[in-house]
Amino acid sequence: MADINEQVRDGLADGPEVPRGNGDEEADQQRLRSITAWRQAERILSRMPVDRSLGEQLAALTAGAATVTEVDRPADIYGDGVVAELEQRIAGLLGTEAAAFFPTGTMAQQVALRCWAGRTGNPTVALHPLSHPEGHERGALGAVSGLRTVHPTTEPRLPTADEIRDFAEPFGTLMLELPLRDAGFVLPTWEELEAVVAAARERDAVVHFDGARLWECASHFGRELPEIAALADSVYVSFYKTLGGLSGAALAGSASLVEEARTWRHRYGGQLFQQFPAAISALIGLDRELSRLPSYVAQAKVVAAALAEGFAEAGAGWFRVHPEPPHTHQFQVWLPYPPDVLSQAAVRQAEETGVALFRRWYPAPAGPPGLSFTEVTVSEAGLEWTAADVRAAAAEFVGRVAAQG
Repeated sequence: MADINEQVRDGLADGPEVPRGNGDEEADQQRLRSITAWRQAERILSRMPVDRSLGEQLAALTAGAATVTEVDRPADIYGDGVVAELEQRIAGLLGTEAAAFFPTGTMAQQVALRCWAGRTGNPTVALHPLSHPEGHERGALGAVSGLRTVHPTTEPRLPTADEIRDFAEPFGTLMLELPLRDAGFVLPTWEELEAVVAAARERDAVVHFDGARLWECASHFGRELPEIAALADSVYVSFYKTLGGLSGAALAGSASLVEEARTWRHRYGGQLFQQFPAAISALIGLDRELSRLPSYVAQAKVVAAALAEGFAEAGAGWFRVHPEPPHTHQFQVWLPYPPDVLSQAAVRQAEETGVALFRRWYPAPAGPPGLSFTEVTVSEAGLEWTAADVRAAAAEFVGRVAAQG
């Protein structure tokens, strides 16, 4: 179920949602109820594009298209036109020689790692066991691409320079997920990241960044995107996780790597006839969200601190806001109640008060039974919240959970 959980969490961007499309009428009704509550909430920390109806999404795409490209131009065919325009935009933003559009990040990263395996002569990839390929791709690196993975650390953080330098097994590529989502969207310091990359270089390994959420890392590192990307030999970025695009990803790096990646993209079935809706929505997201991300990150720190204060003042008992303060505009909240109790309380709070503090809760991947977590995202809608608003909503939520539990 891990890969399904990832899909629904990514689809909602700040917490798992009820699986859909499996013929479960009760689950479908619960999902519709949840989405309706979030759409109608007067106050919410983040409004997600997937909460909108099909008609609303089409209207938004049509309205935004003219702001990012010439809509009277021919549509793209096999990656030209607006898709090529997006690729050039990404290469410019990241300071790389080239970039290639991919329909999914899973494909982009498999292609990147496969290319590096061929170039280094070593099919072993060092990565974290909580990274996306290990937890959410059904063993694709080994089953599809013939790669082998090793784990320099199992701690809920990225590896240290010493762990890379002293790791017992050889590897050709080090993959670093920035931020490490399943550990709580955590990041190292800039100096730690530089040291880890240097340690990999000492071992003659190449470095690939899983930068699905690289966009929001700049505030934590205090560096611009080109300087961050320059540490790695290749970088993958997503267009829907932070930017609110429909789908799609890009792989950026040297011109020769990207050219080779295009060949493998075709072999993997990623040479789609037309992709203009995804490309246009990505361009809209870049224009709309990139400049706002620092304010989201700053507000997430306010929200996280106020949540902790609100829980404590309401007598919630044990809880955890992690990391505190958040490294990006996303973080985790943990409470010692079953996920169904917490999810129902969250929906009822949105329905009855117009305040949507949390979305879906999920069982903790480890620890005692009855421990649950959710992911919180702060974006434009969340900028309206004061610390007092958050504390009041947290206290109201705790009261609902206690009454229900």
